[in-house]
Amino acid sequence: MQVFSELRQAALTLLAEKNAVTKAVSVRALAEQLQQQPIKLDAEVHLSEIGAIPGRPEKPELVSPLSLPKRSMRTVEGRAALIHALAHIEFNAINLALDAIWRFPQLPQDYYQDWLKVAAEEAYHFALLNEHLLDMGFQYGDFAGHNSLWEMVDRTKDDVLARMALVPRTMEARGLDASPSLRNKLAQAGDAKAAAILDIILRDEIGHVAIGNRWFNWLCEQRNVEPLATYDELATTYQAPKLRAPFNLEARRQAGFSEAELEKLLG
Repeated sequence: MQVFSELRQAALTLLAEKNAVTKAVSVRALAEQLQQQPIKLDAEVHLSEIGAIPGRPEKPELVSPLSLPKRSMRTVEGRAALIHALAHIEFNAINLALDAIWRFPQLPQDYYQDWLKVAAEEAYHFALLNEHLLDMGFQYGDFAGHNSLWEMVDRTKDDVLARMALVPRTMEARGLDASPSLRNKLAQAGDAKAAAILDIILRDEIGHVAIGNRWFNWLCEQRNVEPLATYDELATTYQAPKLRAPFNLEARRQAGFSEAELEKLLG
């Protein structure tokens, strides 16, 4: 396994990795390396791109979200398609965490450690879902996917405040809202293993959204701007998706959303 000497270059290198399984394994290894020994963080280092980013395999084919067919939970293929969709989200979430590390220099050390932790946990989630897919007779790439999450990552590439506002606090927070319904569908279909995986993912994703909240609020303080008004302005500027009920209010509270934000969310 490759040993890295500079953290942001490591993140960029792994972001460019095309093989999904290799990327997931390597990200977890990088996180373990950081636990065992410090990895230099050099804000002035010239980062060299190893290939197009994000690196992704030839499959799945990326299509419009509206083009993805609805499949019945009563069939193995239908359940596999849902598991695949979740694995695709987790694969993209690995990429977004790596991008948050390499793209934005001169932030506190804790920022980079937080996002490497996120990347490693997303890699773990991807591995769990992909292994379950394999047990079902499928693999990552067998179904089409969409690119909405990465599109917002790319849209916010020039401003870390916009990135924190609209990726973890918006796109990923939507996962907190959707998780209970998806878990129930899989449990009712008899897939207890998938339901247990979703329990793990929800637990960890609360922490990921909390990290987004932490750095969004820190950046607002650094720039001397008011968080609620700033979020509204960024959501409009970057055309963030409108959030629709139902909302997982308890998970959002655990992830650090204020009561004022939740009241506004509920209209």
